[in-house]
Amino acid sequence: MGIFNAIVDGMTWLLNYLYYLTVSVGVPSYALAIILLTVLIKLVLYPLTQKQMKSMIGMQQIQPKIKAIQDKWKGKDPKKMQEEIMLLYKEYNVNPMAGCLPLVIQMPILIALYRSLFAFPYANPAHATFFWLANLTDKDPYYILPVLAGVTTYIQSKMTTSSNDPTQKMMLYTMPVFIGWISATVPAGLALYWVVFNVVSSVQQYFINKQTQVVKGEADGK
Repeated sequence: MGIFNAIVDGMTWLLNYLYYLTVSVGVPSYALAIILLTVLIKLVLYPLTQKQMKSMIGMQQIQPKIKAIQDKWKGKDPKKMQEEIMLLYKEYNVNPMAGCLPLVIQMPILIALYRSLFAFPYANPAHATFFWLANLTDKDPYYILPVLAGVTTYIQSKMTTSSNDPTQKMMLYTMPVFIGWISATVPAGLALYWVVFNVVSSVQQYFINKQTQVVKGEADGK
């Protein structure tokens, strides 16, 4: 509990530090501080995110091979099927669990940000507004940020989801609804964080997808 409280205190300090940074450039805004915090966290998590995205793209590319193995051994030898699939992961250097790493690491950050915003000691509450929001600690009364959180989660997931994987397809539609619902029950500042995080993730994914297509095209041309 002491470590977690230290993380919450650190999050509060960092948000205030970024706020004072916005003050120093003449645009005092806690909303802008949250956006800067999101970009900062994204940069720190980038190596893991890149690994996650490449692994998910790799999973998409080997889906036909996985399906062939499943069709071959389904109902005959489940153990052999799992062995061949694991060998396939190893051959293509794909880790099916890589997609969970950024989320697992991000959970303490989200919880700490939630706890921090719940009773945030604003240096100037007048700068804790955001367009239609009177205070970032309050829930979004018009559900604009929750809807944006759900939509951006869908877009970001769509860019990494395999159309051949039923589990991924189910998550593509259920996760945005879940995120939207959660965002409607937490401080608006946390929903803002999630929206910005998804937007930055989508931009990263766009360039990674383009890079992957170039590499795949070169490989197919050989």
